[in-house]
Amino acid sequence: MLSSQQAPEAVPASAVKTKWDTKTQQYHGGQEWSLLDNFVEDFSVTTNGLGIPQKALQAAREALDVCHHYPAADQEPAKTHLAKFLDTKSHEGIHARLLLGNGASELIDLVTRAAPEGPWKPGPWPVQYKEYERSAAALGRTVLKPTDPTPAALTCIVNPNNPTGDYMHIEELKQWIENTVANDTVVMVDESMQPWHSAAFQEDSLVSQSEWLADIYARRGVAVYIMHSWTKLWSCTGLRLGSLVCPTAAHCTKLKKVQVPWSVNVPALKFLEVVTSEAEADFLAETWAVTTSWRNSLVAKLQAMGAKAGWEIKGEDFLSWVWIDMRDEKVAGEAVARAKRAGVPVRWGAFGYGCDTCVRAAVRKPEQVDVLIAAWAGLVEQ
Repeated sequence: MLSSQQAPEAVPASAVKTKWDTKTQQYHGGQEWSLLDNFVEDFSVTTNGLGIPQKALQAAREALDVCHHYPAADQEPAKTHLAKFLDTKSHEGIHARLLLGNGASELIDLVTRAAPEGPWKPGPWPVQYKEYERSAAALGRTVLKPTDPTPAALTCIVNPNNPTGDYMHIEELKQWIENTVANDTVVMVDESMQPWHSAAFQEDSLVSQSEWLADIYARRGVAVYIMHSWTKLWSCTGLRLGSLVCPTAAHCTKLKKVQVPWSVNVPALKFLEVVTSEAEADFLAETWAVTTSWRNSLVAKLQAMGAKAGWEIKGEDFLSWVWIDMRDEKVAGEAVARAKRAGVPVRWGAFGYGCDTCVRAAVRKPEQVDVLIAAWAGLVEQ
């Protein structure tokens, strides 16, 4: 319930203007900040609260001096640096199965095109990042609900799930795939937010399961691809950096044959080379050190604010955002409007996700969070 001192009622989601062509494009956060005269921080995206790593940023700037040359066709040395980052023990196996792309979006589309004909299914959560569904629908695939028993030719799992923050640990994830997907089908597992888990994130990631990935393909014909959008962890969404670990080197070669050449530009390749090196080790260490405490502080403030209204805040402690069910569409809409007026835009679940009572807010520095909390003061009766 809105408090008696509320601002004017928020505009319905259906009437809100957007930069997206909603007839052809999938809504995404991160578009409002440039239109705000009083912009403070973008809470609508799930990027790193520390901002962009400065050594890698400087390397990308310097790379512009050679932008009159084509990017390296083999994506080196950035590809080798990323392979070593993903597998600190024996990167050669991953390197042969690794493909870089123009953000994860390009790679999602590549795999969706290459997968066998047939339905697409998300899973296991009822709401997840929409780019997979958009790509499947655009290519004419039937879109199934997660609970539909119909076998899917292509299954997509976002783990940790964006926006809800649900997470399956590695053995649970493997068991879900074994029990759920049909033989001779394709699975895409999006682990874009999984590296926030800890300094040992690989141990709870499919990147550590090369033997199982090879086995399930040999035994059942299930091809499991591991997707990463690196623009969130390293807060470089404008550079567009994604990677795909394929089930076998042959799968990687097949995709490379149809991938648009030079899809990762010179500054992005240089950024990736530096950000995965020892030069930015301190940035990652700080990320793992502060994100959970910043998130816990944000959660505590939100729980106190929404206690009477029964707000539910979802997501693992290590994640870079919170998913807030405010229990009331009008309250959620008003929260979005107030945040925008205060220069701290958030993501309304009504757009794209169909979750009208929910809001997603990024984990940010305490002083930036204070601006958001102040904007929401009195949002519900205490």
